[in-house]
Amino acid sequence: MNHQHREDIYHSEVDLGDKPPSAPSPPSRLASFLLSFPLLFALWVVFSGRFDAFHLSLGIISCAGVAYFSGDLFFSRAPNLPDLIRLWLRFPCYLPWLIYQIFLANLHLLYLTFHPRCLDLIDPHFVRFRSKLKSELALVTFANSITLTPGTITARLSADGDFVVHAIDRVCGEALPGEMEKRVARTFGEQI
Repeated sequence: MNHQHREDIYHSEVDLGDKPPSAPSPPSRLASFLLSFPLLFALWVVFSGRFDAFHLSLGIISCAGVAYFSGDLFFSRAPNLPDLIRLWLRFPCYLPWLIYQIFLANLHLLYLTFHPRCLDLIDPHFVRFRSKLKSELALVTFANSITLTPGTITARLSADGDFVVHAIDRVCGEALPGEMEKRVARTFGEQI
């Protein structure tokens, strides 16, 4: 693939034009820091499992540095506080359903693997669809949820919500976008 063709592909996927008038303004560096530092520090405490002064102070220093330099990567748009609170309350309700779907997908792959005609049942293919989700965070959550579910991998996601998903068989591909998109929309307060 030559360099010119590669640039054409990238420009067709990402619109670098003006933001829509309803797009929120980017958060300030302080707002990004204040939103990302508590999240990072909570993850540090959970994953380190160490509660002594030395490890907690290392966590504070490390998380403060990452939040200061990279906080705008976590929060590219300033969320308003009521929407952020609603998201934090709805997301824990989405996780048990997602974990259950992951469990069911594992059972389906187990069935495919041990079926006597597994080579006939496995039919890898790509599924293309456009999601009705609007926010970037909802689209990314949907794409990651698809990838976390065994048997499907999000191969491509455009800024417009166009998905290309690799599915291991027809059963996995037919379920898309389906119930998962509706649940993600409900979690992020979107109407689809």
